[in-house]
Amino acid sequence: MSERIFNFSAGPAVLPEEVLKQAQKDLWDLADTGVGVIEHSHRGKAFMKVIEEAEADCRALADIPDKYRVLFLQGGASLQFAMVPMNLLNKHATADYLMTGTWSKKAVEEAKLFGNVHVAGTSKPTNFDRIPKAEDIQYSARPAYVHFTSNNTIFGTQWAKEPDVPMGVSMVCDASSDIFSRPIDVSKYGLIYAGAQKNLGPSGVVLVIIRNDMLKSVRDDIPTMLKYTTHAENGSMFNTPNTFGIYVMGQSFKWIQKLGGLKAMAERNAAKAKLIYDCIDNSDFFNGTAQPDSRSLMNICFRAPSEELEAKFITEAKAAGFDGLKGHRSVGGMRASTYNALPPKACAALVEFMKKFEMANR
Repeated sequence: MSERIFNFSAGPAVLPEEVLKQAQKDLWDLADTGVGVIEHSHRGKAFMKVIEEAEADCRALADIPDKYRVLFLQGGASLQFAMVPMNLLNKHATADYLMTGTWSKKAVEEAKLFGNVHVAGTSKPTNFDRIPKAEDIQYSARPAYVHFTSNNTIFGTQWAKEPDVPMGVSMVCDASSDIFSRPIDVSKYGLIYAGAQKNLGPSGVVLVIIRNDMLKSVRDDIPTMLKYTTHAENGSMFNTPNTFGIYVMGQSFKWIQKLGGLKAMAERNAAKAKLIYDCIDNSDFFNGTAQPDSRSLMNICFRAPSEELEAKFITEAKAAGFDGLKGHRSVGGMRASTYNALPPKACAALVEFMKKFEMANR
């Protein structure tokens, strides 16, 4: 059996080794039932225990108030780009969007299918290298909601804190790539959604946290499967859910709790990112692409002096045991994704490799 290497992929991404080892066991036999987790009926007692624990641990981890529902859905964050406006917007209303990268841009385009969209702030003019400042954001008169993407995987930027939105307006957040990487005050949001494949589990399952009053605003004239109320009323099991995805998310919640919760995770992630950013900042060879005050702690994007050297870096890094460092095809360069499960030793090892590569290729 080959040894595991350091996986810096932007997603599907690295999972905790402890979770993977438990999954190996439970794939064969879940809780001494003689049946593997992916073979159990989603309505049987064994899986019901899995999903109930996953929700309870999720709530405890983020201190989610009772007035919110926790849903485990399918379709990825990309389906949420459409589900949010489909449920909460109509052709007579306007939703405000903060456009800070590729995924928020896609969310804007989907929302336009269902109602009016106002781009209240964007960093597009500077190629999404920053988070808009408060003075550069102008909201519409009465937005149905304000949508933002908390972390931008492709451009390596992240909101340090939530944007200030008009009083009484609900925030909707795509938190796919930094969910539970730091403490979050759920009470500030109307709806949070996150694809699991960055920080929580495998691809194919989406965590949705929605406030009860938002459910009352769901439109009646949309397909049953695409209504948040359908899934809220049926405990995420209107149809057969992604049972394995939910199971792994549950195990990831337990792992985060074991490490000390979201505060401890934030400290761990900040320390990991600092190692790499310090290396970049102290180099005259590598350059970071995001503005320093907008830097992501999850996706560190950087360039070398030429595309040829970047290709060489990625090739040699892979040979040395570092995978997933190629930047997104739309922007090029390199990207080190340092999600929750990436061990600190991976960042330390990458920094040593970067220093050696710089010395050898000046």
